[in-house]
Amino acid sequence: MKFYDTAHNFLGIEESQWSDYDSSDVVLQLLPYEHTSSYQAGSKQGPQAMLEASHFVEYYDEELDQETYRKMGISTQHELNFDDKVNQAAVQLIKENTLKHLNNDKFIMSFGAEHTVTLGVFEAIHSVSKEVSILQIDAHSDLRDSYEGNTLSHACVMARINELNVQISQVGVRAQSVEEAQTIKDSDSIQTFYDHQVNHTDDLEAQISAHLTDTVYITIDADGIDPAVVPGVGTPEPGGLSYHRLLKILKDICSNKKIIGFDIVECAPIKGQIQSQYVLAKLAYKILGYCTLNPDNFKSQ
Repeated sequence: MKFYDTAHNFLGIEESQWSDYDSSDVVLQLLPYEHTSSYQAGSKQGPQAMLEASHFVEYYDEELDQETYRKMGISTQHELNFDDKVNQAAVQLIKENTLKHLNNDKFIMSFGAEHTVTLGVFEAIHSVSKEVSILQIDAHSDLRDSYEGNTLSHACVMARINELNVQISQVGVRAQSVEEAQTIKDSDSIQTFYDHQVNHTDDLEAQISAHLTDTVYITIDADGIDPAVVPGVGTPEPGGLSYHRLLKILKDICSNKKIIGFDIVECAPIKGQIQSQYVLAKLAYKILGYCTLNPDNFKSQ
């Protein structure tokens, strides 16, 4: 397996025992696939920007009182090369790449460009864990059957995942079509907490947890977060989750469920600004930290 040298590891990890593929529980995939961006493009630069920003994230987590990476090890992979692969060919490439890591018993962390990448990752995970459910943080429900004539658009990713008959919990949605709203109303498997409901639902975490299965995959579209915190996204919808509200949700889920992996997608870096990619890199590290609160999440714990 290929992995970056020290200068290109997630967090800039220097010790080989915490970054080599064979000795690490976590593998970081970089998936710069961007083909269907519908407003501002630029998410193709997101994975590398988040990786570079991670070099300035402190190893020590003061909330958890630990250097999280020493709990599991994190192996950073080279960017996946899509060449001219788009739509199903791109999804299949991501699926096959993810399956290699799953077959080596790795926890899957992915930095993606457009949200379509989640389909390839999740199809691989679902093929080895049929009981997996998915927590989606997003400004959009992404439940369109087709968008601009493409059923594999970033706007359709959750529609395709919904076809796998899994439990879906969406948080932060604040922009969708009437057809998507009807799909949610007609579904027993899709639970949606709209942005205007999040801060007025006292038992939010409990309701999310009850809807999801014991094994969970997490997908975070950067636009699910308040654009005042993460402005570098394709469609910066007003509103969204505050950083600390998001952490509260993630801490609860990661503590009480077996997390099989997660992704962060749709970061479109703004030239001359570092805020978005830095916040998202730190968020990724926080998620790993929260996952250590459940001993079932990493084999080395």
